[in-house]
Amino acid sequence: MATDLDRLYGCIASPSTLLNSIFMSTVNMTAKMLVSVAASSRAENAEKWKLTDHLRFMVMLMTWLMLWALRFLMDLFPCSLSSSPDYLLGGLSSIEPFQLAPYSSSAGAEAFSSSGSSLDLILHNRVDVDGQAVKALAKSLTRVLALLNEIPASSRKFQFTMAMADKIMEDNARHGHWALLVVNRTALALSFTRTSALLHRCLKSQTSPSVDYGDSWRMRTINTIPFSSCIASYVKAITMCFNTAFSWFNTATVRYQRRGHNGDREIMAEKLTQVLLWVTNKLSCYGDVNEALVQWSFASGLASLSLTASPRVQGSIVEISAFLFGELTRKDLEIDRQVKFRLLVLWVPLFCHASNGHAYPILTSFQKAEIERIMDELISSFPARDQEVILTHWLENYAVSVSDWPNLRLAYDRWYRCTRESVA
Repeated sequence: MATDLDRLYGCIASPSTLLNSIFMSTVNMTAKMLVSVAASSRAENAEKWKLTDHLRFMVMLMTWLMLWALRFLMDLFPCSLSSSPDYLLGGLSSIEPFQLAPYSSSAGAEAFSSSGSSLDLILHNRVDVDGQAVKALAKSLTRVLALLNEIPASSRKFQFTMAMADKIMEDNARHGHWALLVVNRTALALSFTRTSALLHRCLKSQTSPSVDYGDSWRMRTINTIPFSSCIASYVKAITMCFNTAFSWFNTATVRYQRRGHNGDREIMAEKLTQVLLWVTNKLSCYGDVNEALVQWSFASGLASLSLTASPRVQGSIVEISAFLFGELTRKDLEIDRQVKFRLLVLWVPLFCHASNGHAYPILTSFQKAEIERIMDELISSFPARDQEVILTHWLENYAVSVSDWPNLRLAYDRWYRCTRESVA
């Protein structure tokens, strides 16, 4: 899933424009040389090579070697943005482990064609709406929503882009054609998937320890030669001496860099949660919140990382979760029971442990009471065994947290009483 998202939306690092242009020009040149050498080696010219043929063949071999070296450099030193990395955060330092590639129209078209089954139905059935026009509208809206993840929240263009996306979706809904409503829903569902995946990567990069891949690479190389055990011991001894000599310098440098990177990542994570909350509200407005509920019920990695996120990021994730819990009681939605079960198990710990991080509560007293009522209603609809899992999970987190919310004591007492009566 993560690999598909990276492929569709360009989230993986891609080589820089300069290296890519050199690589492609070298490919063309070596291909022409190969054809030329092959032509000179045909039967009628195969008796004896001239000096120029030998030189041309050697140049071709060296060019192919240079081509391999360029390919190696492109894989070893990728660059996710051809422009300055400061573009992401509006002048802040770059986020090396977490950068977004610019959104391409071809990637948006591929993502839309792979995910928009409803639009495929429109195109294949050839209804009143022109298929090419629907596809163009979908690509445009998907591209605009993707830009929200790339533009820094401090930029005035961020609000401009959000207002543009909002107006496009309102105009589509006002038009009244069901194909345009599908355009809104599909583009928003893609945006929810992409933004939640980027948020997960951003939070994960904050907690991932730095690893020195150089030493393991050297040891793997040494192990391939004879008498590797003797050589490896000397290499380890030399490495230990260097590490001891420069440990104080490395420690200070790493701490300084990590502090700056973590600060940038927190800003990025906070922006992504705000975008995700906005997209979730729009999905509810245009009648496709069921897609967000399903995706949120499978976001186990994001739910785990949110427990250690910064307070402001936690607050936004709590708002998203509370909003989706409120949508579970809608009468016009048919939600699978397993989706409800996973939502309760995954996100109850965050409700118990999340801190505010604001001068005001994340949720009002009325909202908290409403969410408790919804959770109690949902739990009562499950079989006794599922209730046991949910309530035991809640109690383990609620008992060790400093928060008094959510208090599911009534649901727990009801389950315990019913279970005891079934035994009697």
